[in-house]
Amino acid sequence: MSSSGASTIALADLPSMVGKHLGHADWVTVDQDKINLFADATGDHQWIHVDEERAKGGPFGTTIGHGYLTLALVPISVFQLLRVEDAKLVVNYGLNKVRFPAPVPSGSRVRMGGEVAAVEPVSGGLQVTLNCTFEIEGQPKPACVAEILFRYYE
Repeated sequence: MSSSGASTIALADLPSMVGKHLGHADWVTVDQDKINLFADATGDHQWIHVDEERAKGGPFGTTIGHGYLTLALVPISVFQLLRVEDAKLVVNYGLNKVRFPAPVPSGSRVRMGGEVAAVEPVSGGLQVTLNCTFEIEGQPKPACVAEILFRYYE
């Protein structure tokens, strides 16, 4: 499922989504330009990310994307999977748990799959816990597994 197939529901219906897999967002290519831009934005210029020549002799044979670069793809991905039509505001509330089981070599494609793990009332809306997994095309281990909290306000 991608942006054209996002689940669109009403805020009041979010609790009915618990336990449902929302599908997968579109593939995103993590190329060297994207890695370099992320390094510039965060100040993380570690050689494993930005020095293509040195990285050839490193543990992965190429540069790899930052783990947090993969995590930063959550906002674009989640809106491809779930749209709450009457929410006046959506806030990324935080994370309960994040792991980066496998590196993302430069040029790889990743995509996020998501499952609604919980929906809880909060003042003025609902908090949704999403279990998100970023898979790397053609690789057995995921790039990122995260439990992410969003708040949808009426």
